[in-house]
Amino acid sequence: MWYGRTVSVILPTYNERDSIRSAIEEIEATGVADEILVINNNAAPGTSDEVAPTSAREIHEPRQGYGAAIRRGFSEAEGDFIIVSEPDGSFRGHDIHKVLAYAQDFEVVYGSRTVKELIWEGANMGMFLKWGNYSVAKLTEFLFNTTSLTDVGCTLRCIRRETLRRVEPFFTVDGSFFGPEMMVLTVLMKASMIQIPVNYTKRVGTSSVTGNKWVAFRLGLRMIALIVSYRLRSWFRPEQFETTGPMRTERALPTIDLALESEVEDEEKKNLR
Repeated sequence: MWYGRTVSVILPTYNERDSIRSAIEEIEATGVADEILVINNNAAPGTSDEVAPTSAREIHEPRQGYGAAIRRGFSEAEGDFIIVSEPDGSFRGHDIHKVLAYAQDFEVVYGSRTVKELIWEGANMGMFLKWGNYSVAKLTEFLFNTTSLTDVGCTLRCIRRETLRRVEPFFTVDGSFFGPEMMVLTVLMKASMIQIPVNYTKRVGTSSVTGNKWVAFRLGLRMIALIVSYRLRSWFRPEQFETTGPMRTERALPTIDLALESEVEDEEKKNLR
């Protein structure tokens, strides 16, 4: 509970068996999470055994992909504030207090992993990833004339329940670049938002996306293609994102046909993070 409002935390898991229990315990220790949802996205054997002794509720999502897991978590979450994090050890549970503090004033709070002083030794945020994320974030900021953005790939974020329900019908991405789509949609729907620095530490195990520069580069290109496509569509078909009072229309958007689809999609079928 946070100032009288309930808090849900979503943790998608695929290959985090060795870290998920400690991640849940860190969140439990904050004392503010009313529910912790672990979205088992065809996770490694033994993951459920690690979740069982905790207070978290495990939900199985068979559709493979980071976006599919998060979207399932969103549909199940009941809190007034809904937080998404990672159970791989790369984020600190106490940063939940930080995002909730800003959630008092903003509909959406995005984390940023690009502040040097908060990048811990061993964290997977070298020059390539840091400046790649920063550059795509600044492209997004420029194209949409939005608030200051410094990281397009940070998966620690918080959204108010009522805002999520307006944006949710427009989600189309099940794969690894769901995060940028969510960011762009909240911008287009004029949700008040801010990006704040969060701790980024050494993860347990190796990410199959950020741990491989070539895969990360291809994913970055797909993110750029998605961002640019949304900008073009908002110029030529602005009615898709029109508002009616406080509520947005819920017409489904057409599926995005992006270049570089096949190669990276093969990787995403393994739920690469």
